[in-house]
Amino acid sequence: MPKVPEAAHDEPSCSIERGLQALGERWTLLIIREIYIGKHRFAEIQASLGIAPNLLSTRLKTLVDAGVLRKRTYQMPGSRQRDSYHLTPAGEELQVILAAFQQWGDRHRPRPSGPSALRRQRSTGRPVHVGFIADDDAHEVAASNISSL
Repeated sequence: MPKVPEAAHDEPSCSIERGLQALGERWTLLIIREIYIGKHRFAEIQASLGIAPNLLSTRLKTLVDAGVLRKRTYQMPGSRQRDSYHLTPAGEELQVILAAFQQWGDRHRPRPSGPSALRRQRSTGRPVHVGFIADDDAHEVAASNISSL
């Protein structure tokens, strides 16, 4: 019988808990949001969020180690080499989570001035929302009609 690595014994069995190990810190989803909107350099992210540099360094390292971000080296003329941060395919998949968080915040913690962003389908301009979709017929399924096995 193969021996299970010691680290596997410490892994939470709940996939939500394992996800939160990489994504559960206060600044993490905001950092990912900034990268989604095109801010890839440390200084851009730091200035936009107002996060302390040591916290940003720690969060970026965690996201790289978790496979959510990858680093690319760049160099501005006359400057030293630096890293920029880009989403991996795993990071790209977080767009649904960010959209769901935004949708929840707009619905349950609304601003008096309304939503900060509206999501629309590019081809039609029609509004979209996050929901469960059935694989076979592409119809939305109400959350109350979903079970987890």
